[in-house]
Amino acid sequence: MRMENPASKGANAPSDLRAWLAYLADRGKLAIAREGIALTDELAAIAKRLERDSAVLFPRPDGHEIPVVANLFAGRDWVADSIGVTEDQLLPRFLAAASNPMPTCEVASGPVQEVVHEDVDLLRQLPVPKHNERDSGPYITAGLLIARNPRTGVQNVSIHRCQISGKDRIGVLLLPRHTFSYYRLAEEMGQALEIAIVIGAHPALLLASQAIAALDEDEMAIAGALLGSPVDVVKCRTNSVRVPAHAEIVIEGRILQGVREPEGPFGEFPQYYGPRANREVIEVDAITHRKAPIFHTIVGGGFEHLILGGVPREATLVQHLRRSFPNVLDVRLTRGGTCRYHLAIRMDKTNDGEPKNVMMCAFGAHYDIKQVVVVDKDVDISSSEEIEWAVATRFQADRDLMVVAGALGSKLDPTTDNGISAKMGLDATAPVSAPELAFKRIRVKGEEEVDLSTALQADPSAAVARLLAAART
Repeated sequence: MRMENPASKGANAPSDLRAWLAYLADRGKLAIAREGIALTDELAAIAKRLERDSAVLFPRPDGHEIPVVANLFAGRDWVADSIGVTEDQLLPRFLAAASNPMPTCEVASGPVQEVVHEDVDLLRQLPVPKHNERDSGPYITAGLLIARNPRTGVQNVSIHRCQISGKDRIGVLLLPRHTFSYYRLAEEMGQALEIAIVIGAHPALLLASQAIAALDEDEMAIAGALLGSPVDVVKCRTNSVRVPAHAEIVIEGRILQGVREPEGPFGEFPQYYGPRANREVIEVDAITHRKAPIFHTIVGGGFEHLILGGVPREATLVQHLRRSFPNVLDVRLTRGGTCRYHLAIRMDKTNDGEPKNVMMCAFGAHYDIKQVVVVDKDVDISSSEEIEWAVATRFQADRDLMVVAGALGSKLDPTTDNGISAKMGLDATAPVSAPELAFKRIRVKGEEEVDLSTALQADPSAAVARLLAAART
């Protein structure tokens, strides 16, 4: 399967995971490992080495018939390509999709149910890797956990770490977000929560799953808008959850009422291990998949993990900020801040004091955000050097620093007290009333117009030889 040039419009995006892999292969961005790579540690080690350069497909890992793929995103430009837009269109496209979702289309059947396993043995039927050194065992890390509101039937899509705890048992970390809210509703109703874990979905579904959406906003509708057409879904075989018809693999099950079992440790996005604790448990009822399916895995804390969470959060953060501050131009969740904790905001400042209001708005937008730096419109927030330069030359701690104590933060941040965190904001913008040259960035006139192909000699060694010969005479 092939696609058109993806830089024009969303309609030219690949149609499923297989089309995305074909696109990467056509451009030399898909590596193929030798057969038989070990699922424990070795597979993740190879993926980690290649994480900023290429995707990698592992045929017959540990002799398993189902191949594994990792590193679907090695850069922001890959994210843009996967939904058929250019990189500068990425956040606007996501904003438009979040604002105008496209409801799913239910169909009678789909490739994801071509093969059905009702006698479940997870590690025998699926090639689930172990990733980081101290992980407690094999984990499903790229599975879209789809849950239905037990009262309204509205679905939620999110990604959770899923530890294989037995042949039909999965330990799952539920943070206090929408899936957890549905689970609490189900518990109040005296029942388990029906769920499905979808593995090998279109990249747009992975992106949409990370949107900061309101409760009862179906992220699959955002994915449909990203792609320009509704996502086809089919009803699970053993419960009422609807899943993408063209995904690779689906695990059908229930989060058990009132059951907690040990889960963890697991290598998380802050580059530390999430601790072992008693957590919720999924009992698996069935596995369905395509003929010859592909298993997608994400190395915990790796670059794919970071960028997958970063881009959708940026889009929803900039939308939230612009409701009150239309002069916010762009935002970036920095790699050094794990694409979760540190936010850079670029704005066209009109009033002194305004950056502090923007900081408070950002802290309220998502509790993960721990540090905000606000910079002027002349700063490139894709560059950590530019952000550091702005702090070095436009920030004074006694005047431009804001600290908020005792706020809710990320429970995965090991510096917090069970998630209670301090927030820090840095106003690295120039004063509005500053003299024109006081904060005017220097530039060399004509730098942008220089044509190095004509300005430089083709053979520098010959030129140096001539200079040395002239010096001897």
